[in-house]
Amino acid sequence: MAQGLRKDLLTGLIAIIAMTVVLGLVYPLVITGVSQVVFPRAANGSKVSFDGRTVGSHLIGQSFLHPLLKNGKPVKNEEGEQVLVPDKGYFQPRPSATGYSGNVTFFGNAGPNSLELREEIREELAAYLKLNKPYDHSLTRADVPVDAVTQSASGVDPDISEANAQIQAHRIAAVRQIPLSKVEELISQNTDSRSLGVLGEPGVNVLEVNIALDQEAPLK
Repeated sequence: MAQGLRKDLLTGLIAIIAMTVVLGLVYPLVITGVSQVVFPRAANGSKVSFDGRTVGSHLIGQSFLHPLLKNGKPVKNEEGEQVLVPDKGYFQPRPSATGYSGNVTFFGNAGPNSLELREEIREELAAYLKLNKPYDHSLTRADVPVDAVTQSASGVDPDISEANAQIQAHRIAAVRQIPLSKVEELISQNTDSRSLGVLGEPGVNVLEVNIALDQEAPLK
């Protein structure tokens, strides 16, 4: 009996070691090697560079904010933190429950009957109109696309809809003092097509279109 037990323990130990080596070492190395050869950019995080430095990822969204100033000094909230507001010279991403933190990905999962969600959307809608309507007086609540006032499932969606970008283009053109047609051209150049040609909708990559703007017409 003891001999049989030792045999079973030895067999189990060998199996654990073998599976650890195959699945914990060999398999990851093979997959890493294949990905580096076939998809090198994606395998390394789809990094985006500007002026010789990495500024983000094509796959991960980020905020474009700046400190709110009053009399030339940063405004702070009750907690003593700087108040940040959208930078009018840049396209703004869709709302994010995480503030576009790269450390966590989640979204608010309140249902359509949630009063909290309704209030949140009202606030996002008001903020969006306040930011963009001064540059396009014809803009109405009904014109605002859904992605402009709702969160994505990940909280770090790098794209906005073409309709969202077209609305923001009026503000961008005015602030950067360039023709609206030039902004629209940059939008078109930085629009991702549907996945596999059929899945989802085209989306404008916010980081890359903002980089294109800085290259075309740097903020003064």
